[in-house]
Amino acid sequence: QVQLVESGGGLVQAGGSLRLSCAASGRTFNNYIMGWFRQAPGKEREYVGHISSSGVLIYYADFVKGRFTISRDNGKNTVYLQMNSLTVEDTAVYYCAAATQYSLIRTMPDYWGQGTQVTVSS
Repeated sequence: QVQLVESGGGLVQAGGSLRLSCAASGRTFNNYIMGWFRQAPGKEREYVGHISSSGVLIYYADFVKGRFTISRDNGKNTVYLQMNSLTVEDTAVYYCAAATQYSLIRTMPDYWGQGTQVTVSS
């Protein structure tokens, strides 16, 4: 069982930056592939990116376009999402997720956090 708690969301002006954190409980954090997702009002939840259990492999959705960076600190049981050059289109609830299989991280992770709101103003 893994519990995930996101933090770091808030209100930021367009062009600004935010760093989200996702803290995981349990002693097996480094066994999980960690992903970030987001859900904008009226839209379906969408994949943002994910990072392998070791942190070596990182993948992003096309819309990230070099603006976001995912990293993890297995010693702190935490995964991060650094977001730069934010636009109003990035306004959404951001979720982290954990999966034990690469085939599931984009579509059916094993665990989800509760989400943190990111609002970008123009």
